Amino acid sequence: MTKILIVEDNEMNRDLLSRRLVKKGYEVALALDGHEGVEAAGREMPDLILMDVGLPGIDGHEATRRIKAAAATTAIPIIALTAHAMSDDRTKALDAGCDDYDTKPIDMPRLLGKIEVLLARTGTR
Repeated sequence: MTKILIVEDNEMNRDLLSRRLVKKGYEVALALDGHEGVEAAGREMPDLILMDVGLPGIDGHEATRRIKAAAATTAIPIIALTAHAMSDDRTKALDAGCDDYDTKPIDMPRLLGKIEVLLARTGTR
């Protein structure tokens, strides 16, 4: 089963995303902040990560840099999720190592499309 790690500090967003992804047939792992996200990426070895950018502790950009810097997790695709929709926010996410970017509130069909594209690139789905 394809595993997605959700790194999200907002309980409502975590619950919404995890329920919808499970309903679509994905296995879901959760992390509540950037530190947990980095640890969970190495422990869970997910097929894809949904990374909130505005996390407590280390933010999503730094967590992404750390995940991409580790040999074991460097190839895991990461989609940045943020409530900010400015063009430089997308650039910051991609510069940090994210493979794609999406805005909140989540448009689930759009996000699922991005997930499927990235998983297809890695041969996971």
